[in-house]
Amino acid sequence: MSQMNRRRALQLLAALGTTGLAAACGTDDTETPVVGKPIKIGLIRPESGVGKAIGEDIENGFQLFLAMNGQQLGGHPVTVATVDEGDNAKSGQAAVDSLLAQNVLAMTGVVNSTVMSGIRDAVEKARVPLIGSNASPPSLQSVVYIWRTSYVLDEPGRALGSYLRRTLPAGSRLAIVTPEGTASQDVINGFRDGFGTDDPRIIGDPILTTANPTPGENEFSAQINEALSRQPDGIFCFYSGTAGEQFIRQLRRSRWFGDIYAPGFLTEGNILTDLRSTLVNADDSLKAGTIQTSLNYSADLNNNANRIFASAYRKTYNVSPTTYAMASYDAAQVLDKAIRLAGAEPTAQQVNLALGKIGQIDSPRGPWQFNQPRTPQQKWYLRKVQFDGRLLSNVLINEIATLG
Repeated sequence: MSQMNRRRALQLLAALGTTGLAAACGTDDTETPVVGKPIKIGLIRPESGVGKAIGEDIENGFQLFLAMNGQQLGGHPVTVATVDEGDNAKSGQAAVDSLLAQNVLAMTGVVNSTVMSGIRDAVEKARVPLIGSNASPPSLQSVVYIWRTSYVLDEPGRALGSYLRRTLPAGSRLAIVTPEGTASQDVINGFRDGFGTDDPRIIGDPILTTANPTPGENEFSAQINEALSRQPDGIFCFYSGTAGEQFIRQLRRSRWFGDIYAPGFLTEGNILTDLRSTLVNADDSLKAGTIQTSLNYSADLNNNANRIFASAYRKTYNVSPTTYAMASYDAAQVLDKAIRLAGAEPTAQQVNLALGKIGQIDSPRGPWQFNQPRTPQQKWYLRKVQFDGRLLSNVLINEIATLG
């Protein structure tokens, strides 16, 4: 997979042309670049299971940055060693051990929060920086060598909760439905902190469904019926991938057409294409009931960094970029800056020190910088599922919070 992604990313050379690459990379044709010694970066991602699609996105984002920057980071030619993180602490530990044996200068990736928590001590002991580009559980505290370019898992709910607290009318009724598990609890805690833990507009305790990532067509029916018995105006949920698609299908099949609110994972990727018949009438108009999500990125953000990134990503991979791809692209940006600061003979420890000095990142999501816990201080956006031309998309509505 790594070889295929690299080949596809290199197609950017032809797609953008000389002028496009110069604009993307910010280089001057009159300069002769100084090339340092080759380095190796480890990329940790799931190669099977429910996290595979996210893993592909983070590999695509990282490889795209390399393709746009001469296959270098900080002036050094780069080899990327890709390893499978699996889905548990043991498999994650094996992935880290494999990369450390290859003397990588730094590591990136990691999709599963259980894996991230499980490899924490190994990364800290090895003193090799890990720039995580997805998994970021709130419990990951007091780390020195683990940085994250994504978000803390309670933040999407916190951002959306604070927005809905301000905008939902008095007397509104909101039900919460999420799968069982620690990640759901983190999201719920963030949402209730943002919305207000005692706000009467939230009706009843959260309703928990199975955490099955590939649920059957009626797997959520009992919990959906329980939620609808509370006569809500809106439902806040936390699903992604196949589970998110099934939840929306089963909710609409139950003849409930109220508003759905969720962290942006619910509608990331190709899910809107698959849900078109569920969400769109025969006359190509949207059915009743909106889907609004909060996320740190939208592919239609109007800034120069995103115009370059999103255009290059679409030309290379024939799809719009997700937040997962963007965070991995930024992980490469972060490493590029830190390795350059670390000097001609960078060590893992020097790169880690430099990570604290890189300052603001000019990102497709908008400018951000690392905070004290080594996560981004960044803006959060409200997105609404609606037509962008004839394409059903997550359309940016407005900025709703700055967190971190």
